[in-house]
Amino acid sequence: MIRFFAALIILMTSMTLVAAQPAVKINTNLGAITVELYPEKAPKTVENFLSYVNDGFYNGTIFHRVIANFMIQGGGFDQTLTQKPTKQPIENEAANGLRNEVGTIAMARTSDPHSATTQFFINVANNTFLNHTAPTIQGYGYTVFGKVTEGMEVVNKIATTPTGANGIFASDVPKNRVVIESIELLSSP
Repeated sequence: MIRFFAALIILMTSMTLVAAQPAVKINTNLGAITVELYPEKAPKTVENFLSYVNDGFYNGTIFHRVIANFMIQGGGFDQTLTQKPTKQPIENEAANGLRNEVGTIAMARTSDPHSATTQFFINVANNTFLNHTAPTIQGYGYTVFGKVTEGMEVVNKIATTPTGANGIFASDVPKNRVVIESIELLSSP
């Protein structure tokens, strides 16, 4: 009987250690995308992203940059293509071993490696040139912090939407708005 309880305790402890990763649902006007997040690999990035999710920041933003066979980018502009104000940028965590592969979500940034705030992108191709290679301006890469677990068909639908010039952008803006209606936290460890 003691062995049974000891085995049960070990099993319960193991199950706790394998607890589900936090996940979010990105609700768009074209369908929902569920993303599992990796706080153990990108703690500052996931914390930053979830702080914006919890604030409702992403509600009503759009995917403003869409390039077939590359990625879909959103989370910074409203439907009038006005950039929303953000908090301070975060430290680049791209040296975490995660790769910019099909279905992964990563932080967008400027040429400054440590400039990510709210904008994110979902890879629709294996974009190895976006991976961390060295702690230099050219080598920092883009921080992957999760992966799509459901709704990749929605991502691909967005990725193939017709695009063109609009507002301050010379190209790659969907001709029909792809709206992020909301992002909701589904689970948290």
